[in-house]
Amino acid sequence: MPNERLRAALLQRGATPGDLAEEIGVDAKSAERWITQGRTPYRRHRYAAAAFLGAEETYLWPEALTPEQSKAASQSEIIEIYPHRGSIPAELWKRIFQEAREEISILVFSGFFLADDPSMIRLLAEKAKAGVRVRILLGDPDSEAVAQRGEDEGLGELFASKIRNVILLCRGLREVEGVEFRLHGTTLYNSIYRADDQVIVNTHVYGAMASEAPVFRLRKIPGGTLVGTYLESYEKVWEQASPFE
Repeated sequence: MPNERLRAALLQRGATPGDLAEEIGVDAKSAERWITQGRTPYRRHRYAAAAFLGAEETYLWPEALTPEQSKAASQSEIIEIYPHRGSIPAELWKRIFQEAREEISILVFSGFFLADDPSMIRLLAEKAKAGVRVRILLGDPDSEAVAQRGEDEGLGELFASKIRNVILLCRGLREVEGVEFRLHGTTLYNSIYRADDQVIVNTHVYGAMASEAPVFRLRKIPGGTLVGTYLESYEKVWEQASPFE
C-alpha cells in the first residue's frame, strides 16, 4: 500500500523522493519504494527522513515501532517533574528560551510571571530579532473560559484584569517583527511553553492556581509521542485563536 503520508509530507516541503534520498544518503529508488510500495526504511533512515520533512516518525510510519518501543521512547522524553511551577529555577526558564534557534511557543491564560519580568521580555524580543519565530497565546479576557477559570481559582473578575495587565506589559513585545500574539477562549487543561524540542507543561488543577500545580519538563526524542501530543494541542488552539486587533 502506498505511503500517502510520506508523499504528502514531501509535497508540503516542496521536495521530491530524489531530494529525500540525497539528504539522508540512500538510493533514489529506495526512497521511491517507501512511497509507492509502502516499504519501511531502517530506523536510522526513518529518523533522518522525519527530521528532513519536519514530521513525526510515528506519523509517517505509524506501524514501524512496537508499542513497547513507543512507550519506552515516550517515557524517555520526561526529563524532570516539579511539584509546582515555583520550584522551577528562574534561570532554567531563561536558559531554555535562550537555547531556542527556530521556535518559541507559549500557551497560557495570563503568563503574568513571565510578562512581569523585563529581562524575559527582552530575551523574547532578542530571539525574535535573531530569526526565532515567537508565538504567544493569551486567554481572551472577555471569554467564558477565562471567566470560568477566574471563578475556579477564586479570583473572579480579577483574573481577566490580570490578563489585560499582561497585554499592557507586552505592548512593546507585540511591536517586534517575528513575534505573533493571539487570544484564545479555550478550556485550558495545561499551559505549554515550547523552545524547539524542549517543552515545559504546567498542568492545571481544579481549584488551584497554575503556579501551585505540577509541572513536567520534556524533550522530544525520535519515536516518542508525549511531546507531540502537547504540540498538537498547541496548534489546535493557535488555529482557532484570534489575532490581536
